[in-house]
This record gives sequence, structure tokens and C-alpha cells, in this order.
Amino acid sequence: MIPDLPTFAEALAGGVLVFDGAMGTEIYRHHVFTNRCFDELCLSDEKLIRRIHTEYRDAGADVLTTNTFGANRVALGQFGLADRLAEIHQAAARLARGVADAADHPVFVAGSIGPLPNQPQYEDRLESMIVEQAENLFEGGADFVLFETQPSRRALEDCAAAMRRLPHVPYVLSFAIVHEAESKFGEPIESLMAPLPDDWPQPVAWGLNCGSGPDGLLGAVQRAARLTTLPLIVQPNAGQPKEVGNRNIYLCSPAYLTSYAKRYVSLGASAVGGCCGTTPEHIREVALAVKPLARIETVSVVGPAVETAEEQEPVPLAQRSRWAAHLAAGQWVTTVELLPPRGYDLSVTIQKCKTLFEHGVLAVNIPDGPRASSRISPLFTCERIRQETQIEPILHFCCRDRNLIGMQADLLACAACEIHNILFVTGDPPKLGNYPQATGVFDTDSIGMVAVQRRMNGGSDLGGQPLDPPTRAVIGVGLDPTALDQQHELDRFRRKIAAGAEFAITQPVFDPDALLRFLDRVRDCPIPIVAGIWPLASYRNALFMNNEVPGVEVPESAMRRMASVESREDQLSMGVEIARESAERVRDRVAGIQVSAPFGKIATALAVIEVSP
Repeated sequence: MIPDLPTFAEALAGGVLVFDGAMGTEIYRHHVFTNRCFDELCLSDEKLIRRIHTEYRDAGADVLTTNTFGANRVALGQFGLADRLAEIHQAAARLARGVADAADHPVFVAGSIGPLPNQPQYEDRLESMIVEQAENLFEGGADFVLFETQPSRRALEDCAAAMRRLPHVPYVLSFAIVHEAESKFGEPIESLMAPLPDDWPQPVAWGLNCGSGPDGLLGAVQRAARLTTLPLIVQPNAGQPKEVGNRNIYLCSPAYLTSYAKRYVSLGASAVGGCCGTTPEHIREVALAVKPLARIETVSVVGPAVETAEEQEPVPLAQRSRWAAHLAAGQWVTTVELLPPRGYDLSVTIQKCKTLFEHGVLAVNIPDGPRASSRISPLFTCERIRQETQIEPILHFCCRDRNLIGMQADLLACAACEIHNILFVTGDPPKLGNYPQATGVFDTDSIGMVAVQRRMNGGSDLGGQPLDPPTRAVIGVGLDPTALDQQHELDRFRRKIAAGAEFAITQPVFDPDALLRFLDRVRDCPIPIVAGIWPLASYRNALFMNNEVPGVEVPESAMRRMASVESREDQLSMGVEIARESAERVRDRVAGIQVSAPFGKIATALAVIEVSP
């Protein structure tokens, strides 16, 4: 058993938790037919229920949910089991508790109570039915009661009202919604989550579960996060089949659910998990991906341990690099993003950089372990580019792989190598790449590193010790104009500027109107913004970007245009044409463009750049 175990509420406040997935799905997968009472298996087949809990725990779940979803008095009565209600609930909680206590990390037990009968003949008994379930679950070892898949505001209020008789028992209210973020009775999410009376015991969290799949909950999560200051728990089901090429395909693979789980967390969810149709395989991938996210924003602004060196005036921006001089003068800038190779032969990369310079491209962007991939050091790649070509590199500097000591050492190395253009990014969690057992450091995020670099430009290191001479980095940051939570992105962008950012490059934007709307919201922005442009290589590439890459949305108009031509060559030409139009649409509002070279093909990037101003 874990010593000094925090309460469930404390754990929710301290980071991202992972709930388990479906219980009924797993019971059915173990060849138990639906004509049996699944809840009664807590008595007759303890081994099976213990095994399912163990599989979820070993997959990385921080919360195990009791096998009591349908164990209310009326439902059990249909199987002749109403008189065993207390026995079933206490056994269910005891089984989950035993598995949780055997974990090597804190694991909590949620006592599940599903929807209760809403027929008039049960109205007078409803409160006592809720209380007897909750009381027995808590006595059996549950940490809190989870009212899940509640169908209406009335049902939520019934559950909360009953808990007045058990004020010492923590509880969560979780409801099911359908399309347009409404209950099946047409109640909007704002009504479902309206405040409860002040004199009632309040839930420790709100939850959204079940529904129409991960995509169906996305908009609801965005709205729900703004309606409450309480933690939010999100548990979608495996969704509905979609027609793809005249076939019905279930798209909710573990990777698909994981991509949405990360988006829920980015919108403010404190816990994620799965509902109907999800399995330990889903939860394993979710846990690997979202748990590192809990640390990313824990240290945004880094303060000095000792303040000894007097801050100096940094080198004027225009004198730090050609890139900086163009930005300072308001001149149009162009840059191409090139991935460093997976091996160590840089000859092809060097030749591409020479070709880009010959065509008038000002700089080349070198990402740092994109998508948590292992590639040759971007710092070394930039140094070779600087030595062997005339084009200036822009080094992406990721906060994932080194602690503050190592990152500061690398920033000093950048200064020694005269690599002055640096774009600070927080970085993807390592679990997203091909090395899922790797660990992320995340001592700080991009905001914190901007603050560190600004201090070094002023002549002191992180500990306040003097640097002579000071560094002369040009401090860049990333920006996502199509982020789901626009306010969160705006807040972080302003914090980046306050920390010392001097330019920004956006994520690839396929909808120029979306970028223009974002720019309207930052009209007072004091730093230049460079627009990211991605020329679509094919219709298949457009489908992948639209369906598989979280946070990316290719407009329907662009999808239709990509589908309107058949050959791969014509599709590439169409992708370049769309990218050119996007660059033209925003050129009066941005400082320049960064064009990606899909699959490393710089000719595609040049086809976009060479018609730009």
C-alpha cells in the first residue's frame, strides 16, 4: 500500500489522472453473455473482476471503477438479487480496493452508480436507493462515488440531493451528452452544469462520459471547461462506425482515443479515461501520452537562485543576425523547415540548404526531435549548416530532453557556435514517439526557457552569475492560431512576450481566415509573427492531416480542391497553389512565411516561396 496517499481531490489538483475504461466491454470479451447480471460477478466470479481491474491498473490507470454500474435495487430485482445489494456493492469496492492497494503508485477507487429508474412509481424511493448504494460502496473501500452517464439535469440533482445524507462521502457528477453538447432530452451543457444550491455538499469534480465518441465530446469539453472551476473528467466511449470508402469502420483505435485525450487535457481536463467499448489497450496508450503533460506547465517562469550579476543592455536586435536585421527593419522574411536526418550523414541536408540560399531563402528551420523522434542533434546540424553554407539556421530548442543545467549549457554552446536564431518549444512527450519507455524531463516549458535566454542576453546565467560576453540570441516562440482553446493560447502567447520573446512562428495554418481572426485578437502584438505554410502533397496527405493530426483542420474547400484532380502530380500542383493563395491572403498581416518541405522536397517549398513578396 502506498504510504501517505493523497485524497482523490488532492490528486486531481496535482496533475492529470487517468481513469480506467469499460468494465462491461471487458466482461463480454471474456465470454460472459448479456443475459447474466454483470454486477453479480463480483460475488460469483471474483477472479474475473479482479483480473480486469488488474489489467487496467497495469495499463497505467490511476482510478479503478467498481463493477456496480447497473446495481441499483430495481435492476438487481429483475435478476432476483435485490436482497444482495449491500453484499454486491461492498464486494465490488473490496475487489477494486485490493487491486489498487497492490499498485506501486497511488490508485483510487471510484464507486460507480449509473442511471437510476425514473418511473413515477420509484420517485419516493429514489433518494434511499442512491444512499444505500453510495453508503455500501464507501464502506467497502471506495474513495469517492462516481455518478456516471446521468441522463439529465434532474438526475444530476437527484444524485446531489441524496448526498446531503452522506456529507462525508466525496462524489463526482458525470453526465452523458449527444450531438451539439446536449442531453438526450435537449438540455444544453450550460443547464446540465448549472451551479447546485450552496447548502448542498458540492461534487469534487464534474464529468462527461459516454456520448458519441471522442470527437463528439470535443466541443462539449471546450464549453464545459469554461463553466466550472472544479476539475473536469472526460471519458468518451469508442464512438460510432464511420463510412469510409463505402465501408463502415470503427476509427477509435487506442491511438485515435489518445489523440483526443491529449486535446482534452490541453483544454483543461484534469482526468481522462474511457467508457463503453474502450479496453486496457486504449488506456495504456492514453496513460503513456497524457501523464507527462501534467508537468509541462508546472514551471513556466524560472527565477534565479542567486541574484549577483547586474543586468546589462542586450545587443540591439538588428545586430544579432541577418534574420533579426530583416525583422527589425520590417522586411519580408522567408524560411523553410527541414527535418534533420535520422542517421548522421548530413551531406543531403547541406546541399538542400545551399540550394535554398541560391533561391533567395533567408533562413532554414531545424526542428528538435519532432513528434518525439530520435534524429541527429539539431544543434550540431545547425553548426554544420552555418559552417558549410551561407544560409542562416533557426534552431528549434525543445524543453523535453534536458534539465535546466543541460539546457543552459546548450544555450552557451549555441552562442559559442554563433547560432543566434533560436525558436523555443516545449516539445512533444516522448511517449508519442518510437521510444515509449523514454522519460521526459520538462524542468520548464518554452515560457521558462525564454526567460532564461533573456537573462543570458542580459549578461547573467540562471544562477545570477555573470556571463562575459552576454549571449546574443534572437528569441523566437511557437504560436498555434487554430488552438481549440483560443483564450489559453492567447494567454500563453502574451506570457511568452512578457518573458522576452522577440518573434513568433505559427504552426502550419491551412485556413488563412483562421489566422487572420487570431491576428485580429493580437493587433497590439509588439513582436513580428511569421505564418507557417504547409503545401499539401496529395489528397491522401490532406486526409491524414485532417483526420489524424490533432489540432489540424484542413478547410472543406481545400479538401474538395485536392479531390478534384486525380494524378499525384496534379494533386501536388493543387497543394502548392492552395499554399500560395494562403501566403498571399495573409502577407499584409505577417512578417513573412515559414514553408514546410513535405517529405523533404525543397522544390515544393520553393514553388510556394518564389511567388511570395
